[in-house]
Amino acid sequence: MVSNVARGFAVTVTDPTLPDDQDHRTPAATSRSFPLSSTPPLRDLWRHASTRRPKVVFATAMSITNKVFDVLPELLIGVAVDVVVNEGNSLMGRLTGIEDRFEQLVVLAVATVVIWVAESTSQYVAQLTWRNLAQSIEHDTRMEAYRHVQSLEMAYFEDTTSGGLLTVLNDDVNQLERFLDVGADKIIQSIANVVLVGTVFAVISPVLMVLAFLPIPVIVIGSLRYQKRLEPRYDAVRAAATSIGHTLSNSLGGVATVKAFSGEEREVARLDVESRSYREVNGRAIALSSAFIPLIRMAILAGFTTTLLVGGNAALNGTLAVGSYSVLVFMTQRLLWPLTELGEILDLYQRAMASCRRIFGLLELEPRIRPGSRDLDVPVRGEVVFDRVRFSYHRPTSTDVPDGAEDTDRMVLRDLSLHVPAGETHAIVGSTGSGKSTVLKLLLRLYEPDSGTVTLDGVPLEHLTYSSLRGCTGFVGQDVFLFHGTVAENIAYGRPDATRAQIARAAELAEADAFIEALPDGYDSMVGERGQKLSGGQRQRITIARAILRDPAVLLLDEATSAIDNETEAAIQDSLARVSLDRTTIVIAHRLSTIRHAHRIHVMEAGRIVESGTHDELVDLAGLYAALWRVQTGERAAA
Repeated sequence: MVSNVARGFAVTVTDPTLPDDQDHRTPAATSRSFPLSSTPPLRDLWRHASTRRPKVVFATAMSITNKVFDVLPELLIGVAVDVVVNEGNSLMGRLTGIEDRFEQLVVLAVATVVIWVAESTSQYVAQLTWRNLAQSIEHDTRMEAYRHVQSLEMAYFEDTTSGGLLTVLNDDVNQLERFLDVGADKIIQSIANVVLVGTVFAVISPVLMVLAFLPIPVIVIGSLRYQKRLEPRYDAVRAAATSIGHTLSNSLGGVATVKAFSGEEREVARLDVESRSYREVNGRAIALSSAFIPLIRMAILAGFTTTLLVGGNAALNGTLAVGSYSVLVFMTQRLLWPLTELGEILDLYQRAMASCRRIFGLLELEPRIRPGSRDLDVPVRGEVVFDRVRFSYHRPTSTDVPDGAEDTDRMVLRDLSLHVPAGETHAIVGSTGSGKSTVLKLLLRLYEPDSGTVTLDGVPLEHLTYSSLRGCTGFVGQDVFLFHGTVAENIAYGRPDATRAQIARAAELAEADAFIEALPDGYDSMVGERGQKLSGGQRQRITIARAILRDPAVLLLDEATSAIDNETEAAIQDSLARVSLDRTTIVIAHRLSTIRHAHRIHVMEAGRIVESGTHDELVDLAGLYAALWRVQTGERAAA
């Protein structure tokens, strides 16, 4: 849904595919608007291009130089007419001392060749510089925006569509490049043209200068009015483009689900609605921008006609030299006709500025979670402590909850305290939505607790650098993700310098070596986007190998074997038992048989740990864990 907001347009979306532990959030928390920059876009762009400013100055100088040589031929035409008309008293003769008129024309021809060569050379250098500058700024902007996006917290990505982000990072940045490639050079040359031609008019005939320049205020005022009216229309165009990006990303990402439920036509119809909306808002912008050129043509007609009549009358009366009259006639066209491109320039400018407001609006977003500056002492022992931790995915505003009251209904973790000694294996079990996965996300500092403290080796996580914290952990999540690349590249993602032997050993421990060797190219086989060429169990084993290869001090397993058959799971459990030896391991599992040998098992319910102990202790306790155990082993059915 596209909605008008205070400073422009924003895209609001809802993502139904959220992790189990986030069911406590309200629908309002699952949408986020793409913000617009709060400062003028040109100021943002100038500040952003600080390292490129010397090239901007050079490119500007070359554009002005090119315009100087572009204007000079009109002056030479006037001098040539003067040579022909004034037989013995031409300006050329007085300046050069050459009496023969043909020789004077030869000198003019040589000067024309020099000027045209200089004009062509300066144009080549100007365009080359501007285009390379456009490519450089495009690259810098895309990389800065992407690097900034990577620094944002997980909550941002859950509230923002990937299609919308792709539109900003790709399409909006490309709009900026198109403007810098063509529009900036034309704007500078248009300004230089007005100044140079105005100077010529002022020297030859100030009266005609005033008359010729009369249409320019009309053009300028018209430009400002059109710019003001075009701005919201192009903001709407960018918002509609974002909506299309979201729809395409969502549909293509879920293509298997679309096909399974025969939703192809529904998805086509959905895109048709978005594409029609884009066409309509773009059409309104085009209709307004296209009307600009006829306005300029009428202004040009008025200025050219005035110069033609008034200047011609002065030439007939002898108050204006014929050569000067020729110069001014040509100069009037040179002054006003290039302004017909102002419509195209304005169109490029407004599209680029709409994109800039979105790009720099994204860059203005401040990460809510920032890394600390401390590194863990080496070797990392792996002691994990949660001390009275509270957490909710949706933090209530002052209007949600009265002062002094607690919004306990939205709490995912409630005063959670957990101690995992270094080198031990602890398991967390509980019903869906009890907060199990959230514990691991807080430990990875993908989210920040509302209150309480999480420490690793006695150091609060907020004091640690990301590289120190996440560098000592290996994580296998419920949502298995593989990058488009080879099997070996995916296993080595957390340790790019690993040897092929180390990769193979990790795969062997994850019970993945057999199926990998059976692939057409073995470890060099491509897995496809998101690993779509592999089965769910194969993808899961590769992610386990990825975590094992990193040799982490703390191993985090969130339903790591949920997509694997019982026989393979048993083999992996034996391998993980060896890998977990003297290594802190936190396991989340629904299958209690996989964690019965853990040093300690914690049972969670509604964000709290309600039972803790070994498997045998919890079974003897005859509480929630014992009930779950009986259900999974079939004892209740037998009874």
